Amino acid sequence: MRVAEPPFACPAGLQPAAGALVVEPDGRAWCVAPSACFGGHALVLPKGRADGRSLAVTSLVEVFEEAGLRVRLLAYLCDVRRAVTCTRFFLAERIGGSPIDMGWESQAAVLAPPAALRGMLTHPGDLAALNAYNAMCSPRRHH
Repeated sequence: MRVAEPPFACPAGLQPAAGALVVEPDGRAWCVAPSACFGGHALVLPKGRADGRSLAVTSLVEVFEEAGLRVRLLAYLCDVRRAVTCTRFFLAERIGGSPIDMGWESQAAVLAPPAALRGMLTHPGDLAALNAYNAMCSPRRHH
């Protein structure tokens, strides 16, 4: 199943990348601890450069490599301009896998309620994806 998403326009000088906010049925979400705090970040959402793959496929691959999880994409969340990439984030659900299957890029996977993630994620771009998820889930307010 394809996820509806807007066209992707990667700004000049940046590389396309993708990742996902993976949410469990109970509402908790996954993040990973990059090995040796790569990039100076303790906990981040799984993501990586597209390297010629589509953004949807990139997000599936990166979540498996960094968190050991097999996921299904559910929705587009947002695009985030970062230092060297423009990263498209998707919302995803786990359909299999386990952190025991994660690759060398991560030293741990953490499962936490989205409210707790706000204080745990250390990259502003990941917080933008969390904000997009929270906006998607919050009831619409009528004036």
